[in-house]
Amino acid sequence: MIKLEEINKYFQTEEVQTQALKKVNLHVKEGEFIAIMGPSGCGKSTLLNVIGLLESPSSGSYQLDGKEVADYKESQRTNLRKGNIGFVFQNFHLINQLTVSENVMLPLAYLDLSKSDRKKKVEDVLDRLKISHRRNHYPQQLSGGQQQRVGICRAVVAQPKLILADEPTGNLDSKNGQEVMELLTELNRQGATIVMVTHSQRDANYAHRVISLLDGEIVTEVENEIDLF
Repeated sequence: MIKLEEINKYFQTEEVQTQALKKVNLHVKEGEFIAIMGPSGCGKSTLLNVIGLLESPSSGSYQLDGKEVADYKESQRTNLRKGNIGFVFQNFHLINQLTVSENVMLPLAYLDLSKSDRKKKVEDVLDRLKISHRRNHYPQQLSGGQQQRVGICRAVVAQPKLILADEPTGNLDSKNGQEVMELLTELNRQGATIVMVTHSQRDANYAHRVISLLDGEIVTEVENEIDLF
């Protein structure tokens, strides 16, 4: 599904150029759950942003579902993200003025769906992720764990093949963090491919494979003893 070959990423700040990714080679099969680990500043989030088409690589090849997308322009990357990639963030990024249902419905606004179809998809995902009883609440009325659950609902409501999670338990206590990881694992069992950035070895243990980055380079890949299917 994901095929990165010799990916480099540079950032230019005034006269200083920083290399965030160095000749990264990474293949992710459909249905895999991958965890990316490493110290702060090692390039984890940059790699996730490249995979999620939020940033373009400076050089190298990136194939997503067999399409070469490394040189896509912003408009092309935006169109490809719609309905194909779901994002889960550490800081939830919910809109306080919108209810749970309205927040979850946001990704569907970009798809050619009727109002009734959008509403049905929202109701289905809220039921499936066990947060439907909060559908009319606002984010500030929810616990951190509930807010992240809503964030995951929003990420998967359009039924994307790929879910990208950046420190999804970073702002949660241990109990809520475990519930979120179990939820991501269940979505993976249902067919979603997941790539997750995390500092937590406990969270990484849920993944099929753990990729370690150091100074923008992949230094190790470890298989966990988890059945892929």
